[in-house]
Amino acid sequence: MKKIIKQFLPPIILSAYRAIKSSRFGFMGDYPSWQEAEDECKDGYAAGPIFESVKQAALKVKSGEYFCERDSVLFESPQYSWESLACLMHVAARSSGELNVLDFGGSLGSSYFNNRLFISGLKTHWSIVEQEHFTSFGSEHLEDQSLCFHKTIEESISAHQPNVILLSSVLHYLPEPYEWLERLLSVAPPFVLIDRTPMGKNGRDIIKVQRVHPSIYSASYPCRILDLDKIISHLKSHNYKILECFPTHIDGDIKGGEYMGIFAEKLA
Repeated sequence: MKKIIKQFLPPIILSAYRAIKSSRFGFMGDYPSWQEAEDECKDGYAAGPIFESVKQAALKVKSGEYFCERDSVLFESPQYSWESLACLMHVAARSSGELNVLDFGGSLGSSYFNNRLFISGLKTHWSIVEQEHFTSFGSEHLEDQSLCFHKTIEESISAHQPNVILLSSVLHYLPEPYEWLERLLSVAPPFVLIDRTPMGKNGRDIIKVQRVHPSIYSASYPCRILDLDKIISHLKSHNYKILECFPTHIDGDIKGGEYMGIFAEKLA
């Protein structure tokens, strides 16, 4: 019946219907506090059904059935963030072909598997720091000679000293992003790469609720558009030089900011 009705709807009405329907998902609101945004959310990233979707997707990538996944969405071909990949290649070039990544909040290896064709020729050590249920599953089912999982930053750096810390689509989901950034910068890696992160020049963070389209999984969680100047200030306070700020285009649009990346180098 829906298909029949759509055939007779004028395009302008159909477009309006689709806009209203799609407006129920994505980034909503401007909340005064993280807690108030969190109170609006039922299922966060750690919820059982979501984790199960991420696990199954990661196993299909590991087996070679699919090339990569992002947020449990499977792809048969690479989904490169070319700017981010170029930064990783720069790190390796400056380190005699070695790439030692501390991938903070790296899920079950999304960035590792997506970039593996390019990093396979390098001497690579890729360490993911994640929540305990992620690290337990990853250690048992996904680790290989280059990829490993750790529960804490300290555990990761004691196993292998990173030459780059990767923060890909993670800072804006943390209740205290700047505190975590400070902890990571205190490790003092030669390079820091922030990727796929919504930032803006609003003079403040904008706290929102992200409602995920049910075609991916049913979930909502608090997030924020980070203050770009504040991120840069934290990096500079630890004696990092900003090499590049770049837009990333694989995550779509967000009102009040844009998805961006920052590549920074530690000065001597």
